[in-house]
Amino acid sequence: TADEVAATISFLCSDDASYVTRQVISVNGGML
Repeated sequence: TADEVAATISFLCSDDASYVTRQVISVNGGML
């Protein structure tokens, strides 16, 4: 959903994501 995408982008723009490097983040509603 748009909310999941927004939450992911918000996290990636925050200081909490400073340790995330070279990751593929799938926003798929929890499906594997």
